[in-house]
Amino acid sequence: MSTLPVAVAVDGSDDSRRALDWALDAARRRGAPLRVAHVRQYAVWTPPGGTVVAPPPPDEDPVLADARAHLEGGPALPGAAEYVGLDGAPGALLPELGAEAELLVLGSRGRGGFVGLLLGSNSLTAARDAECPVVIVPRPGREADGPQAGGPEQGPGPRVVVGLNVDSPDDATLGFAFAEAALRDARLQVVAAYPWPVQTWAAPGELLPPPVDQHAVAHETRTLAEGFLSAHRDRHPGVRADVRPSPGDAAGHLVAASKDADLLVVGRHRRRLLAPARMLGSVTHAVLLHAASPVAVVPPSPAEE
Repeated sequence: MSTLPVAVAVDGSDDSRRALDWALDAARRRGAPLRVAHVRQYAVWTPPGGTVVAPPPPDEDPVLADARAHLEGGPALPGAAEYVGLDGAPGALLPELGAEAELLVLGSRGRGGFVGLLLGSNSLTAARDAECPVVIVPRPGREADGPQAGGPEQGPGPRVVVGLNVDSPDDATLGFAFAEAALRDARLQVVAAYPWPVQTWAAPGELLPPPVDQHAVAHETRTLAEGFLSAHRDRHPGVRADVRPSPGDAAGHLVAASKDADLLVVGRHRRRLLAPARMLGSVTHAVLLHAASPVAVVPPSPAEE
């Protein structure tokens, strides 16, 4: 049983209720308590000639009361659910929830923002800055178009997808994906994309054919990927992990693989010498915008940060 809670942010929207259901399932699978938080953007003010008007206490918060009622009568939790009201800017407070949580779960959008946005700014900020993995639960009905990674048939049964860059493998991301697949008794689909076609410029406007054979590149990609997975296979012998070398756009393959998947796992961009600030890589950003399944963004280990 985990001692750290699964944290979920709610605001009364349908998106946050979907996140709440996902977080409840995640807490039950982990044997972890559930922490339900509402970040309230109330301003303390004093009307002319009146008394100070302050935010309501947590036990009178209508959003938390709605979340409590939503959970009542559902599956029992291993531990008690905690309801927390926080006052301030969501962009600053949501990442802080991850400092003392095993997992932070959010809806793709909250009540604010423009209608039609695929991803809210607060969810994006939390995925970039939180200390723990962040799961973004999308709205239903997203179309996962794009090339199928490793073939059109995804296969029956629960499935977790993880992206692997063989040039810069992220051990924390692979470890989270294997652990999640074990919790769900799911297959693990490892999408290892490689750039193709390789274009060589001979003269302005003239392209030469690729100097290497694609089959050789795919074979080398698979060999490297299998090496990176070896230690994780030993720790999770019950997880079936299939490596799928995929030519071309990594984001496109991952979005296509998200169709009917239980979870898609990607890493957060590592800090670089010339770019020390935390950021989301372009592949992770594209996946968050377009994936049909929930997406887990995993921060690198402290040593890698």
